[in-house]
Amino acid sequence: MPESTPPKIRAQDTRMYREIAESANAIAHQLDENITRMRELAGALHRDPPRLVATGARGSSDNAATFAKYLFETRVGVATMSAAPSVQSIYAAEPDLARTLFLAISQSGRSPDLLLQAESARRAGARVVAMVNVEASPLAAAADFVIPLHAGPEISVAATKSFLCSLSAILQLAAEWKDDGALRNALAKVPAALEQAATMDWQPLVDGLADAGSLFVVGRGLGLAAAQEAALKLKETCGIHAEAFSAAEVQHGPMTLVGPGFPVVFFVQDDDTKESTLAVAAKFRARGARVWTIGSHRDNADVSNGDTLPLPAVLDPACTPLVAVHRFYAAVNELAVRRGRNPDAPPHLSKVTETV
Repeated sequence: MPESTPPKIRAQDTRMYREIAESANAIAHQLDENITRMRELAGALHRDPPRLVATGARGSSDNAATFAKYLFETRVGVATMSAAPSVQSIYAAEPDLARTLFLAISQSGRSPDLLLQAESARRAGARVVAMVNVEASPLAAAADFVIPLHAGPEISVAATKSFLCSLSAILQLAAEWKDDGALRNALAKVPAALEQAATMDWQPLVDGLADAGSLFVVGRGLGLAAAQEAALKLKETCGIHAEAFSAAEVQHGPMTLVGPGFPVVFFVQDDDTKESTLAVAAKFRARGARVWTIGSHRDNADVSNGDTLPLPAVLDPACTPLVAVHRFYAAVNELAVRRGRNPDAPPHLSKVTETV
């Protein structure tokens, strides 16, 4: 008898799909569980204000660090920089980090270079805060303060709910640090927004990227982190060469690559970056590009040209990237399966990457 063909994987059968669906409950649980710790940390930051925030992260966690930069600088007023782990792990240098809040973000808390970086930062005078999903990890043990992500087990190689829980933890830290009641209230409503977003139709994006070989993903400000994370997921799960750009930077060299039919995805939040980002989207449309715009806007009339992918309204635009990425993950999971790939097991990748 001929050998039977294994059944084709369905989008709703992947671990990635199930883990995306767990995100809303994970975030709601996290916000409740972490409020006391967050207020303790906020109190310490009020008593001894840092002059600088430095972040240490890799992969999706580094995309979350991009979000932290824009959020802390615009909402808390503290300069935030991404610190390269290789400065400590390869060059064995120890920059002066006195009066610095060093924020290490990691799902596993096991990457050797991040551990060395955190230990070095502590010796150099920083207050080390670890945002980790695995509390019993070396990185958590090296920190002065631990903020658990509470994402729960994440088995799919493609990180989803741990990234979303990183964003919600960063938002909660900013809300408590600044004592921002409006942001606090908006964040409390994010789990419901995630559930609502899951019901919205993004089939045009899946259909439009089914045969794509490359594309740009664009965001600005708080939305840049969403663009970076989306591009990473398109590469690792769908095998698409996706590059993330700021809406300001994409108008320089990269603009020359865009012609008729070239796919471009824009993440837009309803803040001071909205108009300039939509203006860039219009320029791409004028060149014949295939443009999709993702965002929660008070008035969608201004994005009626081209495809607007719907999102539920949020009370604070800082929450839009989290909601947008959540819905994007589901679309990417479906797209990967449609392209004949298993998003849970991308080739050449493992769940924990132990860089040095």
